[in-house]
Amino acid sequence: MPTDPIIRLRGVTKVYGDGPTAFQALKGVDLDIERGDFVAVMGPSGSGKSTTMNILGCLDVPSAGSFLFKGHHVESLDRDQRALLRRKYLGFVFQGFNLLSRTTALENVELPLLYRGEDRKTRQAQGMAALDKVGLKPWWDHTPAELSGGQQQRVAIARAIVTHPDVLLADEPTGNLDSERSIEIMELLTDLNKNSGITVLMVTHEPDMAAFARTIVNFKDGLVEGIEKGKGG
Repeated sequence: MPTDPIIRLRGVTKVYGDGPTAFQALKGVDLDIERGDFVAVMGPSGSGKSTTMNILGCLDVPSAGSFLFKGHHVESLDRDQRALLRRKYLGFVFQGFNLLSRTTALENVELPLLYRGEDRKTRQAQGMAALDKVGLKPWWDHTPAELSGGQQQRVAIARAIVTHPDVLLADEPTGNLDSERSIEIMELLTDLNKNSGITVLMVTHEPDMAAFARTIVNFKDGLVEGIEKGKGG
C-alpha cells in the first residue's frame, strides 16, 4: 500500500525584498520526497536549490504555497514550532563540518542531546553508538585538530544522526574533501540511507557525488527543471 511522501511542496514561492528590488528565488516549486529516498539536489548558483533546502530544513518559510512534512503543514508553524520540528526530526551536515574545536569528538556528537536536556549517561551512550555507526568509536576522545578532514565529516554526520532523525539534510558534504575521502563519505551516507532508513537530501555541484543518490532533482531559474534516477536507484 503506497504511503504519502515524507515531504511535499506545492506551488512554493520565495520572494526576498519588496517593490522593484524584490527578487523571486522560487517561482512555484512542486516536489515530493518519498520516505527512505536518497535525493541529490543540483543546479547552478541562483537556481533556487539552496533556498529550497533552507525551507525544507525549517530555516526559512515560503512566501506562498504549501510545505507538508509527514502530512502536517509546516508553512503555518511559528518560529518555535519550526525549531522543535528541526530538533526532533531533522539532522544537518555542512560542508565546513562546524565542529567545536576544543571539544572531543564525543562531546561534539553529544551536543544535540544536550540541547534536548538528556542526562550525561544517556548522552554518552548514544554519542558512542553514533560514533560507532560512522566507524569512529576509537577516536571518541580526539579533538577536531587531531582528525583528518574525512574523520571530521564523519563526526559531523554522527552528530547529525545521534537524535535518530527522519531526514538528513547535507549541504555539499564532500565540498572540502579530496576524491578518496569524498567517496568514503558518500558510501557512509548510502549505508545510513539503506540500513538505518534515514531519508537523505543532499545539495551538491558534483555529478559523480550525485550519482550515489537514488533520485536527482535538477533546479533552474527557481523551478524544478527535471527529476531523474541516480545510480543508487
